[in-house]
Amino acid sequence: MLYDCSSLAERERGVAAAIEAVGRGDLVVMPTDTVYGIGADAFKTWSVTALNNAKGRTTPVPVLVGSRHTLDGLVFGLPQAARDLVDAFWPGALTIVVEHAPSLQWDLGSNDGTVAVRMPLHPIALEVLRETGPMAVSSANKHGSPPAETAAEAREQLGYSVSVYLEGGPCPEPVASTIISVVGGEHRILRAGAIPVEKLREVVPDIIVPEPES
Repeated sequence: MLYDCSSLAERERGVAAAIEAVGRGDLVVMPTDTVYGIGADAFKTWSVTALNNAKGRTTPVPVLVGSRHTLDGLVFGLPQAARDLVDAFWPGALTIVVEHAPSLQWDLGSNDGTVAVRMPLHPIALEVLRETGPMAVSSANKHGSPPAETAAEAREQLGYSVSVYLEGGPCPEPVASTIISVVGGEHRILRAGAIPVEKLREVVPDIIVPEPES
């Protein structure tokens, strides 16, 4: 079901439907501040598997959270550099890779004890996340296809594998988030994205930038 969130009444129905769908383990598509995402309850292994099956690939899935405080409950100690980056760029287009708490009962596809976490700057996504808790979210597209910039585009690719589509209009800036690892005492950019290196270095001067491909 696709809900047009430009209508307040339909937005309320759509958000409620998305929260209910995530709770029962179904997949939803919602807008974020970068691209549309396909999401599932991060703690339901079968839902994360369904997400990867819908995309047609199996790779570790990032997690979106609805508040900064949620991060503290997910990590095994948060380095000061990570706190500084979160304070500067959350909510927004920054994904940080951290060591997750070993007590967490989830399987996001990574076996190295780390998780990529982001708090998106989009009111619809935040409204859903604040009720569902942490969600495993990837770009709403089939593997090898361009990321969807609307829920309607996502539905063309993902079809009935998703229960609820929240249409929030075209993404304002369809650019992937910047990914930074703060694991092992290093602060390393894993993927360049929406946040310029110069801005990141204003917060953490010793960030390691990947060498350009020759």
